[in-house]
Amino acid sequence: MSLSNYSYSSSSTFTSSSSNGGQRSGQAYKSTTSSDPSGTRVQTTSQTLGEPAMQETRHYNSEGKQILEGGRVLGQGNESAGNARRIEDVTDENNNDREYRDRMEDEYAKREGGA
Repeated sequence: MSLSNYSYSSSSTFTSSSSNGGQRSGQAYKSTTSSDPSGTRVQTTSQTLGEPAMQETRHYNSEGKQILEGGRVLGQGNESAGNARRIEDVTDENNNDREYRDRMEDEYAKREGGA
C-alpha cells in the first residue's frame, strides 16, 4: 500500500440537554474530518437549543498548514507586517510592577508586625 494514495474520514457527535424549572437548554456539536493526499478538511457544526446551527469548515494543505480564504496559507509570509500575528508571553510581569508589589507586601508586613 502506497502512503500517497490514502484517504481518511472520521466523525464525532456530542449532545447535551437539561431542564431546570420548565426551562430547557441543550447543545449539539458535530465534527467531521476527512483527509486525502491533497490535505484535510475539518467541518464542525454546533447548535444551542432554539438557535440556528453554526457551521465552520477549515482546510489544511498536505503539510498541515491552514488554507485561508482566497487560497492563502497561514504562516507562509503572506501576512503584511501590520497584520502579522504574533504571540506575546504575558506571564512575565513588568519588572516595575513586581518591585512595587514587593514594596507593598513589605509595607503591609511592617504594619502587621511581621517584619
